[in-house]
Amino acid sequence: MDLVYWLPVLVGGVLSGASCGALGNYVVGMRVPFLAVCISHAALAGAVFGSLAGLSGPWMTLPALVTAMLTALSLGALEGRSRRLDTNIVIGILFSLSMGLAFLGIGLFGVLGRSDNDVRSLLWGSLNFCRWADVRWIAACAVLLVCFLTVFRKEMCAILFSRTHAAAAGVQVGLVWTAFLILTSAVLTVNFQTVGGLMIYSLITNPAVAAFQLTRGHDRALLTSVALGAASSLLGFLTAAWLDLPTGATIVILSSCLVVGAVLWARWMRFSAAVRPTC
Repeated sequence: MDLVYWLPVLVGGVLSGASCGALGNYVVGMRVPFLAVCISHAALAGAVFGSLAGLSGPWMTLPALVTAMLTALSLGALEGRSRRLDTNIVIGILFSLSMGLAFLGIGLFGVLGRSDNDVRSLLWGSLNFCRWADVRWIAACAVLLVCFLTVFRKEMCAILFSRTHAAAAGVQVGLVWTAFLILTSAVLTVNFQTVGGLMIYSLITNPAVAAFQLTRGHDRALLTSVALGAASSLLGFLTAAWLDLPTGATIVILSSCLVVGAVLWARWMRFSAAVRPTC
């Protein structure tokens, strides 16, 4: 009975961590780590107002996904229309708006005398409530992500190196970048349950940062980021279950420890190479 209950939790955690790790390889590599925060808060705002409208449970995912995708489309449109606006500036503007809407909606629960239990569960997240229906959505987005990164591997590598050079080489940067943003919004939205809307940023950035410290080359960094993301979710959940701790917070702390360990390992390797005798 226990295995039947925990199996979707474990599968969902691994898929969620792996998907976020793959996304993080590009988000961190393109130096737009705030992108995850922006889109996750947009999804959170959609879920909050969906709950105010009477939606609950899995149905809250629908408005969350809509607002996340609208934010992604807005980011792609605003960045493409004005070259004076840096990507991070546009992300900051949209993040401020989405965060304001999210916390406005949360404040309205008290004004209207409504329960905000569903919203709180999205804020902090918990893998314990992941069921096979959730796993199917997480797996579907993971498959879409793999297909996208496989089909557009060369284009994404070119954009990762330089969007200016990629455009000069004939890559449809705006189209590929906007598609990537939409896919990012879908992955983040369905993975809210893993660590929560306020902390999913760490599952995007930390495995990728650790991977860049440990490896060189696009493919190695991508695979390492995927592996570290999956390990963060799985080991974080197991540690939380063993010590009776909040799942989301434990996953975040564990992924942060991976970054510290990777940085220390990289420094040790550089130090060892510097003092190693050459003769």
